[in-house]
Amino acid sequence: MASRTTDPRPVITLRSTAGTGASYVTRKNRRNDPERMVLRKYDPVVRRHVDFREER
Repeated sequence: MASRTTDPRPVITLRSTAGTGASYVTRKNRRNDPERMVLRKYDPVVRRHVDFREER
């Protein structure tokens, strides 16, 4: 299935701010949340919870 640029719920990559290269893949509603998403999730490399920021 091809990803459209006008898709209201695109797939985004969340990259760890700890610099380990760990990432999560999720979807977000572009209409409700136009700015970049930041979630606090578990980083298995450093074995703690850190902020994961949206990567474009």
